[in-house]
Parts: sequence; structure tokens; C-alpha cells
Amino acid sequence: MKSKVLVLGASTNKERYSYLATERLLRHGFEPVLVSNRVGEVLGLPIHKQWPNDSLETVTLYIGAKNQGMYYNHILKGGYKRVIFNPGTENEEFETMLQDAGIEALRACTLVMLATGQF
Repeated sequence: MKSKVLVLGASTNKERYSYLATERLLRHGFEPVLVSNRVGEVLGLPIHKQWPNDSLETVTLYIGAKNQGMYYNHILKGGYKRVIFNPGTENEEFETMLQDAGIEALRACTLVMLATGQF
């Protein structure tokens, strides 16, 4: 397995991009860690409501800007190297906070990054 990736806004709905991202991350050898405000399971992986203590490098966001605030401290103090703002999750305030903390903030699409080998 490659590194662990936190999928924030994970969903059991197969039509949601967070579900597709989880599926593709697994296919590319990554270990997704799923967090959402609803528990459940995706492809055998549990969705957690609590923030994980795992050592992770990347967070990929699937929640809108108005719902990100409750996670700011977890992400800013979690030792992450990058946060991917997927389409619809852009948040200039949070992006600036991340950059000021030395964390890469990318406006990108996890699915496209995986498909093109840029992840």
C-alpha cells in the first residue's frame, strides 16, 4: 500500500465523487481513511465521525466551505503536507491559512490527478 489519504466528506452513495475517489484511491494502491458526519461503510472501509489519529500526508475535501470550519484545527495541526480542494470545495480563507502553516493547498480534482498519475 502507498500512503494513507483522508477523504473528508466520505459517502456511501455510489454516485458521489467522494465514493468514486475512495474506489480509485484503493485501485491505485492508496489507503483511504474516511471521515464524514454520517457513519457507514464504503467498499469494506468504515466511515468515521471522529477525526483519526493516523499519520496521514494528504486530505482530499468533499465538503463545501461552510462545513469546513469545524475541521480547520484538525487539519492545520495534524502534520499534513497537502490538502486537495476538489471542485465545489474552494475556500480562499482556509487555503490562505494552510499556506501560512506551510501546507500545500491545491485546487484540483483527486479523480483527474489519479487518472493522470499526478496524485
